[in-house]
Amino acid sequence: MIARTLTRMSLADIRPGQAAIAILIAAFLLLFLVIPVIRVVFVAFQDPATGGFTLVHFLDFFRTDLFIRSFWNSFYVSSMSVVIATIFALPLAYITSRFNFRGTILIQTLGVVPLIMPPFIGAVAMQLLFGRNGTINMMLHDTFGFRIPFMEGLNGVIFVQSIHFFPFILINLSASLRNIDRSMEEAAQNLGSSGFRLFRRIVFPLAMPGYIAGASLVFIKVFDDLGTPLLLNVNDMLAPQAYLRISSIGINDPMGYVISVVLVVCSLLALWVAALAMKGKDYATVQRGGGGLTKRNMRPWEKVAAYAIVILILFLVLAPHLGLTLLSFATIWSFSPLPDGYTLRHYETVIFESSQFIRNTLLYASMAAGIDVIIGTAIAYLVLRTKLVGRQWLDYMAMAALAVPGVVLGIGYLRTFYTVDMPFTGQPLTSFWLVLVIALAIRRLPYALRACTAALQQVSEALEEAAENLGATKARTIRKIVVPLMSGGILAGFITSFATAAVELSATIMLVQSTSDAPLAYGLYVFMQSAAGRGPGAALGILAVLIVGACTYLSHVIIERGRERRGEKSH
Repeated sequence: MIARTLTRMSLADIRPGQAAIAILIAAFLLLFLVIPVIRVVFVAFQDPATGGFTLVHFLDFFRTDLFIRSFWNSFYVSSMSVVIATIFALPLAYITSRFNFRGTILIQTLGVVPLIMPPFIGAVAMQLLFGRNGTINMMLHDTFGFRIPFMEGLNGVIFVQSIHFFPFILINLSASLRNIDRSMEEAAQNLGSSGFRLFRRIVFPLAMPGYIAGASLVFIKVFDDLGTPLLLNVNDMLAPQAYLRISSIGINDPMGYVISVVLVVCSLLALWVAALAMKGKDYATVQRGGGGLTKRNMRPWEKVAAYAIVILILFLVLAPHLGLTLLSFATIWSFSPLPDGYTLRHYETVIFESSQFIRNTLLYASMAAGIDVIIGTAIAYLVLRTKLVGRQWLDYMAMAALAVPGVVLGIGYLRTFYTVDMPFTGQPLTSFWLVLVIALAIRRLPYALRACTAALQQVSEALEEAAENLGATKARTIRKIVVPLMSGGILAGFITSFATAAVELSATIMLVQSTSDAPLAYGLYVFMQSAAGRGPGAALGILAVLIVGACTYLSHVIIERGRERRGEKSH
């Protein structure tokens, strides 16, 4: 009897509009995420001759030395990138959260800068600075008579990826360190623990959730990255092999699909291992009298050591931007520590001859980010504010995009939509630039969804109830109350999606059909293929950094002004 009553109550709470929105979102995710990925998996297990189920393609994969070597290379590069990224991120996070350190805000800001540059662009700059005949090695050889193989083979991929993706660990670890209850540290100190022992036994274990979250993201991003290995001419890794098989042999080559399945499985395993590492452990602390680690002043020698470490790390992580800036103004830069001369010709070339890359990027990334925040806000509301049956699966489906590499999504789109013709034109659907927008939106949807969910969790349901008690409809309440209060999170989700979509290469390189429709990341990749194009490519890269950086700064200004206005109204 009670169960029937609760069922009738839950059904009564479901509004037709909510169900319709949920169905539309589910259809969108099924069509542009689930079906393409399933299509890739299906082809990997399909016998081309009979159309039946077969494992022969996977047996061929494990019998081929190139594919096995590519798998272990990808695993090795991803694992070592996590290690090196930790070496970069841990000191910055610990120093800025543990000590009264002048320049903390600047360090945290500069530490995130690498994310706004495509990693494959950083690879070119890093070759000029740290390559065999780069600035650093030329100085080492002239002074001490030896060179360090920073950029040789897999070392170069690890170095570039570590620098580009270490902010994921820095951001998450810093947040975890700031949330540790100071009473835990004080209790350990009262029991005689101090220094490195205190950090190893108390502080770092309590910050483990943030570290694991960041480390798993670094592993997945490095494992899936396509552009950096290609530009460094390291093709014996999984993502480049998947791209090369499809682009050179064709979309009917089964090994490209097998490699794609391996990529997806490895990404899912990385997320599962991260969740398993957290399972059964309690990291909660009781906040008493204000949370956060107790900050202390440094002794003089500690301050000198800290500044030396911070300056060295910041030099390394900002080196790609420095190298790219010099290259964008260089006339010739080869076999010399610095360019032979400087010019503005590369910027003129980009602005007057290749401006379509910038226009396309602004259009595609804006549309993709707009789609993401609309869907993210809708899913967040359905999950947190309704009793719709199966609503949690919308969240699961959207977040699943995090485990789907861009190259896999691109291959899935080619296989699924290449035979679908557009009305009136008869051209394949994959030749339409809107497919690029959808691919970018799917790839960045998890970022916007998490931002929108966090924003809605901070909006009290009492405000909605009060509005409805005063006669407002549900739609008007959402439009006038909920969305304005979520504006900060929605904007943060928009900017995150925009910034990351603007430099996305893995999916776009598979889907671009003509240069006129190509976004900025594709243009950068094309420029960087030749020595003659690297100057204009560097100029285009600098413009990309400035665009993304300006958008990020603008978002912070809007968010802060919104907080100030809300604070004035509350007073």
